[in-house]
Amino acid sequence: MTDTTATGKARPLRFGVVAPITTDLPTWRDRVRRIADSGYSTLLMPDVPQWQPAPAPTLAVAAALTDLRVGTWVYASPVRAAWNTAWEAHSLSVLTDGRFEMGVGTGRPGIEDQLRELGLPEVPRSQRLAQVREIVTALRDLDGPDLHTPVVMAVRGPKAQALAAEVADTVTFVMPPDEPRAEVTRLAHDFRATHDLELALHVPVIGDSVAPFMAPPDTDPAALRAADSLAILPSDPSAAAEEIQRRHEEIGFSYFVFGADVADTLGPVVADLAGH
Repeated sequence: MTDTTATGKARPLRFGVVAPITTDLPTWRDRVRRIADSGYSTLLMPDVPQWQPAPAPTLAVAAALTDLRVGTWVYASPVRAAWNTAWEAHSLSVLTDGRFEMGVGTGRPGIEDQLRELGLPEVPRSQRLAQVREIVTALRDLDGPDLHTPVVMAVRGPKAQALAAEVADTVTFVMPPDEPRAEVTRLAHDFRATHDLELALHVPVIGDSVAPFMAPPDTDPAALRAADSLAILPSDPSAAAEEIQRRHEEIGFSYFVFGADVADTLGPVVADLAGH
């Protein structure tokens, strides 16, 4: 039986790719064009200072190369002042004719060390969620009545889920790669019981390939398979398609996000399933 949202309708499938610049620019541009030609909806950039170019100008270049939607996966709220993040996001919405999606969260594990390295104040975890609210509030003010920049919010606990239900369009659950399927399913079903938002699933591992920027480099694909984790999909396209449909129908995930290194491998799956 197909799982439905609170409105009783299953959302169509769509697919995003986290595609940081890890090669020379011509190679990256060619990859962006192939991603667009394969039926993916969105090209995404991580927000990790000093590891690669900043997300905003990189996404602006990607949007000029293709007609893809672009987005952050995801802005870390403590890294910039709330208004600056909102201004950047609003500007991308304007410059891409509404093709930008703002992914935002409180920061990956270990962000305290990153903030110290950048000379930024260490923001207590209890205050980071308030920063997310400030960012979205400022974004809505900048957008005004004629523009709505979609917000994708990374959440875990009840406070984050409550804020997402209030301000976001899409939710992705923050979880360690080895989180069991049963626990993620419980989170998704509990959330969808009362909230009609798109659910996104972050899938950093395909077969034995671990996507850069999406999971720790010591992630063990075999351990994920043993744990029946949702952070991994089979590398075989037919098996991957079957599992994606299962997660769509049984749990309610409709937006799947992969790493760029497997975008070509999963291209036939995306072309077949997108929009269904």
